[in-house]
Amino acid sequence: MMQFHFYIPFIAALIPLFIGFIWYNPKVFGNAWMKASNTPVPEAGKGPNMAIVFSLCYVFGLLVAFALMSLTVHQMSVFSILANEPGMGDPNSEVMQLMSGFYAKYGNNFRTFKHGALHGTLAGIMIALPIIGTSALFEGRKFKYIAISAGYWIVSMALMGGVICAFL
Repeated sequence: MMQFHFYIPFIAALIPLFIGFIWYNPKVFGNAWMKASNTPVPEAGKGPNMAIVFSLCYVFGLLVAFALMSLTVHQMSVFSILANEPGMGDPNSEVMQLMSGFYAKYGNNFRTFKHGALHGTLAGIMIALPIIGTSALFEGRKFKYIAISAGYWIVSMALMGGVICAFL
């Protein structure tokens, strides 16, 4: 049976915070993003409450991590297909015997960092980019803003997908 490490999504949810520290550093994309987003440099002590900002960013990262679980670990779909079957959870039931055999034979297929990073990248391109791009277009933002913001999420989701797929 596939082993589920419950703490992996909680670790993966930290990735956007670490990538953000690098990505939005003034020496990387920080200054360009602030200019593209028309964000003024906050005065000392007058910015947002950073404890709340980072806490909510972690919660949002956790939501992304849980969504990426089903996109990067293909074996998780077996649970959703069989979840309502009688005997689910009973190790002696027919359905659990079927799942045990399935996971013994196929449980490690496509379970690499590389495979998860591929799916994370695709999710970033096909989910994060259109959401950010649509909002940015209606806000009158330029392409540079879309590229920096979506690029951040594409990289973050690639790394999150890799960690989730390889270690979950």
